[in-house]
Amino acid sequence: MSILTVPSEGEATGLTAEIYAADVKSMGYVPSHTKAMSLNPEAHVVWESLTQAISSSMGLRRYELVTLAAAQAIGSSHCRLAHGKKTLTIINEEQLIAIARDFHHASLPPEEVAMMDYAVKLSTDAASMNDDDSRQLREAGFSDREIADITLAAAARNYFSRALLALAVELDVPPGVSPELQDALLSAPPQAGG
Repeated sequence: MSILTVPSEGEATGLTAEIYAADVKSMGYVPSHTKAMSLNPEAHVVWESLTQAISSSMGLRRYELVTLAAAQAIGSSHCRLAHGKKTLTIINEEQLIAIARDFHHASLPPEEVAMMDYAVKLSTDAASMNDDDSRQLREAGFSDREIADITLAAAARNYFSRALLALAVELDVPPGVSPELQDALLSAPPQAGG
């Protein structure tokens, strides 16, 4: 439980109230991670713009798969649950459960497995990465722009997830996440290379 005191929906004003209203409109509630990060609403707006620029460049499916891999590698239950819920709009629950449990054995195309392995390595051992890591993505068929986007998506998830973990933000389980999917999303992280 975070020591931060955040404004409730009724107390929020200005830009913070606008951020809360956007979450209520899109998700039906204001998650605890929005409340915590909206203590600096200007930074939160920039974060939202950054993730929109990355996801619109690389496509929602790739963005969400990279996000899920990075969040699991970091140990971010917040982001795994939130993005698991978002991913249900593009991947059915059965396949998402398989991906969450072990994306190496979830019948994904090899290029998606490669980008998820890359996100795991970036999230667990970025200091050891070199051109060989990018080359593996290129050999999987990704362009330079796509490699940059995969890197940005994973690095951005590290920023947000690590901030939530450091602040001990309360964990929300989004409405509509089944117990089986929740269990899969919160399972032990995969290891790069399967």
